[in-house]
Amino acid sequence: MVEGSSKDITILMPVNFSVEEAEKFRIEAIDDIKDGNNKLILDFKNCTFIDSTGLGVLVAIYKKCAEKNGYLKLKNLDNQVLKVFKLTRLDKVFDIL
Repeated sequence: MVEGSSKDITILMPVNFSVEEAEKFRIEAIDDIKDGNNKLILDFKNCTFIDSTGLGVLVAIYKKCAEKNGYLKLKNLDNQVLKVFKLTRLDKVFDIL
């Protein structure tokens, strides 16, 4: 699900953001960025699991947004998902709202 304005796009993350979902998500997000939508907010309100593939995809999207002078922000992280970001120190990289 994508919502947005001229300023940013909010993407609702899947319940499980793992290898099955990650590649398709990466392709769609990179296409959005190439189309000029370089200000992304990922809403994790339904997401309860993320694996290393999902984290890698988020890092790749973060880099693409930065290359295009945009941003990637994360919001509504579940406690377990937030714990993964803290364990990997990615909470220091991403802007978590």
